Amino acid sequence: MAQDIVLVLFLLCLFQIKHMFADFFLQTPKMLSGRSAYVHMGRAQHAAVHGLGSALVFLVVGAGVVFVVLMFLAEWVVHFHIDWAKARYSQLKSHTPVQAGFWHAIGVDQAAHQLTYIAMAAVWSLVYLPSV
Repeated sequence: MAQDIVLVLFLLCLFQIKHMFADFFLQTPKMLSGRSAYVHMGRAQHAAVHGLGSALVFLVVGAGVVFVVLMFLAEWVVHFHIDWAKARYSQLKSHTPVQAGFWHAIGVDQAAHQLTYIAMAAVWSLVYLPSV
């Protein structure tokens, strides 16, 4: 039981590292510009980077290929929409980094992503650690 908890915490730590790189180091100018438009290839690519990173994380902790593919697709859809909602809201409000609303939107965005990782870890735990 204690080993399972450590494994889940390890999984969540890997998600944190993946998120840091995907959100703050691996974004291209195409991913960052024009994000308030719903149809946006850069945001689709950014969400795919997140999905691929999570796929690697799940492979590290022994998830099967079908599970990994399903989680990739789920994260792609969720990440795409979280980022679109933040960009759309920020555009509608004309927020800039010197306004509190800009930072509130980033905070909600990042919290939503973190809650996604908790949900993904919970699903993984139910499938691979049924004793937890």
